Amino acid sequence: MSDPELTVSGGGLGADSPVRRAALEVEGHVNDGGWDQAPRLFALVLTGDLLAAQPELADELGDPDSYTPIEQELPHDREVEDLLPEIGWPAEVAGCAVVMERITLPAEAEDHLPSDPAAVADFAAQHPDRQEMRIVAAVLRDGSAHVAVRPRSPEDAPLIEGPDLVPGLVDLLAQTLAEDS
Repeated sequence: MSDPELTVSGGGLGADSPVRRAALEVEGHVNDGGWDQAPRLFALVLTGDLLAAQPELADELGDPDSYTPIEQELPHDREVEDLLPEIGWPAEVAGCAVVMERITLPAEAEDHLPSDPAAVADFAAQHPDRQEMRIVAAVLRDGSAHVAVRPRSPEDAPLIEGPDLVPGLVDLLAQTLAEDS
C-alpha cells in the first residue's frame, strides 16, 4: 500500500516498534480465544522493569526493551469507551492497550441510521453490509500508538494495521496515561 500509516499484515509498516509489537502480541493472545469476547484492557509494563522486580520470570518474558501486557479486570456492565475516561495508571505503567469488537457499516448507511440511539445497535446488527471487527489499540506514554483491526470475515482476512486507524480510541487511551488523570 502506498499509505505509510496503514498496512495489511504481510506488507511493510516501516520500522517495527515496541508499541506495534505489544499491540500485535495482545491481538494474537485475544485472537486465540475466538470471537464474541467482552472488551479487554491491558497495562503495558516495560519488560526490563518487570524482570528487575521479579527476576524469576526471566524464562517466561522476552526482550527487556519490549512491553509485557498485563490484563486488567473490567466491569461487564459498562461500555469501555465510557469507562476509559475514568482510568488513570500509576507511573510504573508505560502504556496500555484495549481490545473491543465492533460492527462497522458502509458510509452510505449513515443516512439511514435511526434517530433513537437505542435502535442504532439493532439497525447495525441487521444491516446486510455490516462488518464485524476486532480492534486492538495500544498507546505508550511517549505518545506512540499502534492499532490493529481484524475483520471477522472472511476467516483469512488480513490484519489491518496503522497508528492512525481509530484516532478517537487512541486519544481516549492516551488520556488514561496523562499525568493528571
